[in-house]
Amino acid sequence: MLILASASPRRRELLERNGVQVCVEPADIDEHHADGELPQDYVHRMAVSKCRHIVRKHRGEHVHVLGADTIVVLGSEILGKPQDAVMAMKMLRELSGREHVVMTAVCLINALDGAEESFVCKTIVQFDEISDQRLSRYVASGEPMDKAGAYGIQGGAEGFVKRIDGSYTNVVGLPLCETLGVLEKWGDFLK
Repeated sequence: MLILASASPRRRELLERNGVQVCVEPADIDEHHADGELPQDYVHRMAVSKCRHIVRKHRGEHVHVLGADTIVVLGSEILGKPQDAVMAMKMLRELSGREHVVMTAVCLINALDGAEESFVCKTIVQFDEISDQRLSRYVASGEPMDKAGAYGIQGGAEGFVKRIDGSYTNVVGLPLCETLGVLEKWGDFLK
């Protein structure tokens, strides 16, 4: 059995659409960014922490736990999920016309023996210049509120993207090619 330590419907959908059956068990952990912590180190720590949190509940069972975390990085600043519409608008204005990096860390742990594997995938995304009118309509849709960087590439923000260099599914929230490769190596998770 594979447990997904995430409440993200996008991660679940990506896996299930590709033949991986999952049980969802979101991890409730402290997601505080430590002072001086590099974005790649932070996102990796979050994915591993989510995974280990759920593994503790299933230690010794014949299950695997998959944890993931996605961040948007502009320069050296991590843009998390906006707390309100004003913050979402501010983030999107900062991204307009600029290049940023989307990082997703993935961790897989075997709860039976504690074996663990993790990696970080990076994708560069270039936004077009976006008018405040378009940004306001997008923010008013409510879609930005539960997404890192205040946007979902698979939704209403797809028209903001001028160029992408790397994994599209990484920007959605799970680098599928890499994740499926690890799952295939670790066991028979495909239907």
